[in-house]
Amino acid sequence: MADKDLCPCGSGKTYAECCEPIIKGSKDAPTAESLMRARYTSYVKHEIDFIINSCEEGEKIAEIDRKATEQWSKESTWHGLKILNTQKGQEADDEGLVEFEASYTDKNHLNEIHHENAYFKKVNGKWLYEVGDVKPMTVVREGKKIGRNDPCPCGSGKKYKKCCGR
Repeated sequence: MADKDLCPCGSGKTYAECCEPIIKGSKDAPTAESLMRARYTSYVKHEIDFIINSCEEGEKIAEIDRKATEQWSKESTWHGLKILNTQKGQEADDEGLVEFEASYTDKNHLNEIHHENAYFKKVNGKWLYEVGDVKPMTVVREGKKIGRNDPCPCGSGKKYKKCCGR
């Protein structure tokens, strides 16, 4: 099996046997974690309608900025999903929590990790995303700090303080 056929959620299954049927609506997510995996995959595949439609109805959907969500989806390079913890959220449950990290590179080429506790609720037998609690990340500098009088890393030949460091 080629890597390109693997589901972006990291399950090890193919996209066709994992998240695609959930995203396309031919089957419901059986657990909160499977819905979380499908939501992550939707960002990778730019399936914005699924992201919106898998949210709990009402105010939550009204708060979603579709254009900003689509822009974030398309302008990011998605590197992977790591499920850190699950509580409840099984087929027999009505609520669940999935703690996860989604790693990506944004349009400014900065490597980011979105760390969230995502809360899910089963409504009429269907899992929906209820709310997320985003965890702040500690930023760790890679490499040495650029001094004001050092050459600018952009390659202009100017000192950092006279170029990008203003």
